[in-house]
Amino acid sequence: MTNSDFMGLAFSYIYAISLLILGEGLRRLFNVQPNLTRKIIHIGAGMWIFGVLSLFNRWEIGILPFATFIGLNYLFYRYRIIGAMDTEDSSPGTIYFAISVTLLFGLLWRPDSAVDNVPVAVAGVMAMTWGDALAALIGRRFGQHKYQVGNSVRSWEGSVAMLLASTLAIFLVLLLLPGSSLSPLAIPVSAEKAFLIALVSAIFATLAEAVSPHGTDNLSVPLVTTGVAWLMMQGLSNFEFS
Repeated sequence: MTNSDFMGLAFSYIYAISLLILGEGLRRLFNVQPNLTRKIIHIGAGMWIFGVLSLFNRWEIGILPFATFIGLNYLFYRYRIIGAMDTEDSSPGTIYFAISVTLLFGLLWRPDSAVDNVPVAVAGVMAMTWGDALAALIGRRFGQHKYQVGNSVRSWEGSVAMLLASTLAIFLVLLLLPGSSLSPLAIPVSAEKAFLIALVSAIFATLAEAVSPHGTDNLSVPLVTTGVAWLMMQGLSNFEFS
């Protein structure tokens, strides 16, 4: 590994530890409820993928921080070490989130290849980062109209928030990330294509979130969103909007 790789790993772990300290500090010092501190950590962790893209030049090294937290999050969940992240009724969603990011970036992030497909991986992670977080927060605060699919109970208010937040997040990623300094080898897409892909992907993300029980949406949403976005990118690659 190069010095840059070591620096990237160091910054990644410092950032992760700082997030946990922030969440625990908010819980202990200001009595912020774990439902909120968990989402703060969730959003902060998801947004770090942009830090990873900026700090690492090799995908094999860049996925190590999230891969490491598969095991660490299991320990945190198993022994309820960090109250800001895991309570007695918490799901193992943090473990699934680390697995999904590691898997997607391991499969699609190729900064030294002819074509880098990391934008669709980032789109999936952003649907989980912002869509799921806002769905939970808005659904918990304003969710008056409940529905149930299997063992999953959701609210229409939360699902609408999921759809809107995911559409916006995916659209911005697909419009701004390809061809940028974070992903210079990814093929840019037009705003029309980006919006169409974002809308369809967000619909599938919302459906996946609605039917996924006990934290498994942290796995299903990123994988489904990325899969749909990737298929649409391939299908629309030769299609021009008038």
